[in-house]
Amino acid sequence: MASLAENVGRGELAWRASPLGLITFVILGLATLVFIVMFIEAHRRIPVQYARSSFRGGRMYRQSGSTYIPLRVNTAGMIPLIFAIALMQFPRLIASYFMNSQNPNFWNTIYNVFDSGVSAPLGLVYWGLYFVLVMGFAFFYTMIIFEQMNLPKTLQQQGGFIPGVRPGKTTADYLNRLIKLLTFGGALFLGLVAIMPFIAREITGVTALIISSTAILIAVGVALDTMKQLESQLTMRRYDGFLK
Repeated sequence: MASLAENVGRGELAWRASPLGLITFVILGLATLVFIVMFIEAHRRIPVQYARSSFRGGRMYRQSGSTYIPLRVNTAGMIPLIFAIALMQFPRLIASYFMNSQNPNFWNTIYNVFDSGVSAPLGLVYWGLYFVLVMGFAFFYTMIIFEQMNLPKTLQQQGGFIPGVRPGKTTADYLNRLIKLLTFGGALFLGLVAIMPFIAREITGVTALIISSTAILIAVGVALDTMKQLESQLTMRRYDGFLK
């Protein structure tokens, strides 16, 4: 409650200083929220067909079916943001042990460069590096998760195949190429979410308030997962009470 009251007070001060800047700040915050919801739910469906043969009573029976593999645009979730922010805080922590307040030295410069509150142009160094690290960790983490899933081998063992794509290595190459394209979009999304506080501050000039895009990403992810679990439980129990 104290934090909420403090933010309300800061908002009032920002309104007195620049009403247009505060309105723009709120619009950017809402746009960030919509942007996060869209990309968290975004995925591409890869069609998969199954053809199985079974022998019963001396006869061969063929069974077929179709489904899809949902490849998410943001497979890594919020993990790249956590890794990147941890690395970005490390140089400033080291510099704090060697800097000199009386006679500024090299470590004073490092301490100031890696300050997230510094505005442009010096702030471009911190936020630009943060953007690059988030994209890099997004690719790294997604590739690790995708390799562990081993989808081509699983499909081949279960008698499934992607229409128009040969099983085996061809399917692996196709899925690897596709996941890299999707991951680029997801990494770009996470990078933009990461630097949104800097963009909002530079555009609006509002420094009293901060868009915590990482906190919004976490809150939206938890809310969507909770809704999905509730929906699955209600569907399983065939309950249609308050939903109607």
